[in-house]
Amino acid sequence: MFIKEIKLENFRNYDFAKIELNEKTNIFFGDNAQGKTNILEAIFFAGLGKSFRTNKEKGLIKENKENAKIEIKFTKNNREEKINVEINDKKKFFINEIPVRKLSEIIGKINIVLFNPEDIEILKNEPTRRRKFLNIMISQLRPKYIYLMSEYSKALEQRNNYLKQIKFENKSKNNLEIWDEQLVNLGIKIYEYRKEFIEKINNKIKEIHNKTTENKETIEIKYKSNINKNNYLEKLKNNIELDIQKGFTSVGIHRDDFEIYINGKNVAVFGSQGQQRSSIISLKLAEAEVVYDEIEEYPVLLLDDFMSELDKKRVKGFINNIKNNQVLITTTEKITLDTMMYNLYKVEKAKVERIDWQWKNLNMSIKQTKFKYWKA
Repeated sequence: MFIKEIKLENFRNYDFAKIELNEKTNIFFGDNAQGKTNILEAIFFAGLGKSFRTNKEKGLIKENKENAKIEIKFTKNNREEKINVEINDKKKFFINEIPVRKLSEIIGKINIVLFNPEDIEILKNEPTRRRKFLNIMISQLRPKYIYLMSEYSKALEQRNNYLKQIKFENKSKNNLEIWDEQLVNLGIKIYEYRKEFIEKINNKIKEIHNKTTENKETIEIKYKSNINKNNYLEKLKNNIELDIQKGFTSVGIHRDDFEIYINGKNVAVFGSQGQQRSSIISLKLAEAEVVYDEIEEYPVLLLDDFMSELDKKRVKGFINNIKNNQVLITTTEKITLDTMMYNLYKVEKAKVERIDWQWKNLNMSIKQTKFKYWKA
């Protein structure tokens, strides 16, 4: 699949922009705070229904404007489709001009894998970031997963509220069974999805990481959960007194985690900066391969100032693994990639100036084919 065209209206710092994309590689360069990342954010928002930068959606609307609009034209399964987004007091989505009632109808229409400098926090931060990574990936491929996560979150919140009522209002402990059964029924299904996809990633990541590191490192992901399908209910019951004391549910899939090991060592603890970053690269590339296996289409890769963090060897290894995907790259420096066809765009003060560069073959010089200018 690939994105053909992006239109932005009153989105972030853009008044208006219309950007036509190459189905392979598209490079956006310019100084910081000019609007490069806003382009990727718009695609991410249209594909997943939320921003990767903020939870405050009103911040997506240009200052002193009442609403913002995004339009994404894309090709998937040899069909041309379109997603429109309107953001004001609420967000509204349309697929081929038809209003969407549920967010789950949007997720998975445009398959996206995002790379940005903060991805290193997947390793270093709390398990919440790692669960978020899993949730985004699985949601794009398993629509039912979104529903399960929503229902689990509701049941968990209700159980936690009731735990507080037991502690402070002397409510009966017996009523916890209502939520225990819900958490177990929903949680086991979520656990199985996560376990399945960790296995799928492991099947891909080893070969990818070998290529990226020239066979110098072996990598493995280990899924961690304090429950399984045989002991979930028993653990909930065994921890009732502790849960009442703390006021929250201490066991369940909401505490799941995973760890990445390189050459048998936990990379978050013992890995170098380079190893940590290359492990994240391999993780995201493995995600892209899993998406391809599921839908027989390569996802769109969004690289937000990502390659600036890599040394030349890792860039080369990375490039060798993304030749089949459409790629959008943002960078502060003008770069050229002599191993692939690409479009080059300059972004300055929400103006996108495009130069199309096309390689006839790798041994010939670059041919400039088009020049266009859009004013925001």
